[in-house]
Amino acid sequence: MFQLLWILLIGFVLGVLARLLLRGPQAIPWWLTMLLGAAGAWLGNGVAGWLGVGETRGIDWIRHALQLGFAVALVALVAPAWSRSHPKR
Repeated sequence: MFQLLWILLIGFVLGVLARLLLRGPQAIPWWLTMLLGAAGAWLGNGVAGWLGVGETRGIDWIRHALQLGFAVALVALVAPAWSRSHPKR
């Protein structure tokens, strides 16, 4: 249960950071921000493990940068599609 809460919390933090790094408004709901951040964390962990930098001594800066990079890419890809399919009324 606590692992799921951590996943959602980290996903929300990564999603918010991704939205802050992108220019312009991203008209996506908070739950989609959280899911995209969690997906970015999952993809970043996978790529870091594949590259052999998933577990290092100290802080895993490369893994965290990959997680944030994937979160930014996902928000950048999904936000325009979301706003096209859900226009403001």
